[in-house]
Amino acid sequence: MNGLMKGNVFGKGWLTAGYIFLYLPIVSLVVFSFNASPIPNVWSGFTFSWYGKLANDNEMLSGLWLSLKIAFFSATGAIVLGTLAAFALVKYKRFKGRTLFSGMVSAPLVMPDVVIGISLLLMLVSIQRAFGHPERGMLTIWLGHVLTGMAYATVVVQARLQDLNPQLEEAAMDLGARPAQVFRLVTLPMISQALMSAWLLTFTISLDDVVLAAFLSGPGSTTMPLVIFSRARLGLNPTVNAVATVIITIVAIGTVVASYLIVRAEKERAKAIAQAQRADG
Repeated sequence: MNGLMKGNVFGKGWLTAGYIFLYLPIVSLVVFSFNASPIPNVWSGFTFSWYGKLANDNEMLSGLWLSLKIAFFSATGAIVLGTLAAFALVKYKRFKGRTLFSGMVSAPLVMPDVVIGISLLLMLVSIQRAFGHPERGMLTIWLGHVLTGMAYATVVVQARLQDLNPQLEEAAMDLGARPAQVFRLVTLPMISQALMSAWLLTFTISLDDVVLAAFLSGPGSTTMPLVIFSRARLGLNPTVNAVATVIITIVAIGTVVASYLIVRAEKERAKAIAQAQRADG
């Protein structure tokens, strides 16, 4: 009994230490965004002045707005392509080139970002020389982020599809539902949580990307991470802490809302299943 209690205390201690290691830097960043001193790690009083300066920092705000737009459209495009790829891998066990297709979808997960960035840059330069388009900017950054995000979305959606009971889809088709109706009315509600998780994951990956954006950006298309990275070489001030706090707040609100929607959808689905079972009984 004593050994079990010691084991629980030891485990809780390690868990607490892990959380402190992960979240203490974030908490300190938020706290020092209210620091009156221009030196980021020297506290000299409480102030909101850096948020006021952030409101007048056109370069940072433009980079933030561009990053949010790219992240939104990248996450949306990634889950569409990732869902299609996941369906192909799960629903069709055998087709010509399946192994190659699976490897190509998973390649961005293990390939260094710098290699992907150089490859995309060379390809886009060749296309631009041949056709005159596209110019490096928001579109090219979006293409790179969709490429990497699709790989992550495929893994998330594929894992959910593999856990689904195929008899539910077969029963819907036996009752006269067409494949499109089966997907919309049966499959899509069951994988909605995975889609939301994949969207949040790819949104976050796109929002904090530096390497791909550095290769694929052009004049007038500097994302927020690139702005922060360029300023870091000259010395940061608490304005960066302020914009980071804004991002943390946005992500936290999005995560809470998404979690609430996922829990509510799960409760509604469980309620519907219980009602169906009572009706059959």
